[in-house]
Amino acid sequence: MKLLLTAGLMLLLLSCSQGADSPRGFSLPEGNPAKGELVFRKYQCLACHSLKGFEDDSTEKQLPTPVRLGGNVSQIKTYAELVTSVINPSHKIAQHYVPSMVSDDQGHSKMRNYNDLMTVSELVDLVAFLQPQYQLVPYRRTDYPTFLP
Repeated sequence: MKLLLTAGLMLLLLSCSQGADSPRGFSLPEGNPAKGELVFRKYQCLACHSLKGFEDDSTEKQLPTPVRLGGNVSQIKTYAELVTSVINPSHKIAQHYVPSMVSDDQGHSKMRNYNDLMTVSELVDLVAFLQPQYQLVPYRRTDYPTFLP
């Protein structure tokens, strides 16, 4: 019975990754980080975001507390996550912000839709610029004292 259940579960998992909506085979060309910085500035990302080392006083701020990009993270920011954040920002909304600051009444991201403005080249360059802005910090385990009987 366990073998049948395990085989069924494996078949279910494999079928999910092989369907028409599977990301299997999806790949974008490599981006240019220097051009990505220009894209970051062109689309005035600092109006709603903050990024250490990048300031722009000429950009009108759209949020009272900008959404932070980059910095120390406990999980790596993958290429796919960053691409998705730009083309479908409502997919995953930052959890550590007051919801009304970053999403509307329907729970959709307040981020402007750039899909009809930004070229694919600009997108891959932007992601190539943003990805190195995140530094993976290993998870720090809690040291518990050892009690001897």
